Amino acid sequence: MTDAPRTPPPPFAAFEWQIAWRYLRARRREGGVSVIAWYALIGVMLGVATLIVVQAVMIGFREEFTDRIIGANAHVTIYQTPGIGPDGQPDRMVRDYDALAARLAAVPGVTRASPLVRGQVMASAHGRAIGVEVLGARTEDLEQVPLVASPEIGFGDLARLDAGVAIGAGVARELGLAVGDVVTLISPEGMDTPFGASPRISDYEVTYIFGVGRFDIDRTRVYMPFAEAQSFFDRDGAADEIEVFVADPMQVDALRAPLAEAAGDGAVLWTWRDASGAFLSALDVERRVMFIILSLVVLIAGLNIVSGLVMLVKNKGRDIGILRTMGLTRGSIMRVFFLCGALIGVTGTALGVILGCLFAIYIQDIQALVEWVAGGSVWNPEIRFLTEIPARLRPGDVAAVVAMALGLSFLVTLAPARNAARLNPVEALRYE
Repeated sequence: MTDAPRTPPPPFAAFEWQIAWRYLRARRREGGVSVIAWYALIGVMLGVATLIVVQAVMIGFREEFTDRIIGANAHVTIYQTPGIGPDGQPDRMVRDYDALAARLAAVPGVTRASPLVRGQVMASAHGRAIGVEVLGARTEDLEQVPLVASPEIGFGDLARLDAGVAIGAGVARELGLAVGDVVTLISPEGMDTPFGASPRISDYEVTYIFGVGRFDIDRTRVYMPFAEAQSFFDRDGAADEIEVFVADPMQVDALRAPLAEAAGDGAVLWTWRDASGAFLSALDVERRVMFIILSLVVLIAGLNIVSGLVMLVKNKGRDIGILRTMGLTRGSIMRVFFLCGALIGVTGTALGVILGCLFAIYIQDIQALVEWVAGGSVWNPEIRFLTEIPARLRPGDVAAVVAMALGLSFLVTLAPARNAARLNPVEALRYE
């Protein structure tokens, strides 16, 4: 009676996991690589965490910047091409602004359209002066601008705009203004007199202070009642532009053709993508480049796995010979050492995901702690436009980092695992 043929064990059987785990826990004097394994694990963990945090911050910066753009500015601005005015001078003012705004508002996908007066002036108060941009808008229109009507910080009453002006929080800070104070606006394009042009100077009460979280808006913007802006900038019966808001700002390019048709000949359209598209595209390119560069950190950490496994194979040559004589196949030996490296990569990646996600979630608190310890600001809004470090975790970005880290960890493990499987048991046991 003959013995039935033995069924080979399935790949990654329980005993292969046990052997791999035993080798990882062994100390150096026992022929293990525990110290090197810890170095490799920490390297992978820090590389993955850094990559997740950098991706989250860059995505957060892009999304926050986009939200500020579409929340405090028109999605589409309609201008008129320069023509010849009644005085024979170049003129690009919009004369029939109410009729034009009505036609634009009737376009499907447009939520509202309103005329706007725009001008550059000097604001002065308490012996200080700064340059600001004045926007003349109707109160009912301004109340529908999301980040102005519901800002991050706000003081006063926007409904009282007709009694004065609304200023950005940065303007108020620079000039030392509060609600109820008086600000002086000085326009160099004033009235013509026998002695030349005289600057136009007017005092206004500050009725509302808003902070949208973008330095270039909070530090420069002043809103004035539309009729008063027409008088102040000598725009009687005209507006400088028509601002259009759409239901889906991300699909604004699809509305170019119907808006141009509604605006008529001589109209020029300028979308928020035209104004900031190059900057947002640069952010996307930078994020992809940073992903590639920081992936090298994970690769370097993965090379520590290789060095550890090479030493492990060398130290465990006798064990490999014994296991082969006991009946383990080359495939089993290869899988044992592959599991040794893979476990390091998987554990390091998992810890890196946890660390990186926690860092991104609590980045505002970490920023506050660092600033408290350093005694100063580590985030200059004058350079970065936003007032705080943004971070947005997206499952797709985290998954991409995990896939890259695990892929590199598994890939670098294959070579030493294959060398272990190719080891001749006779040579391994010859001198034992």
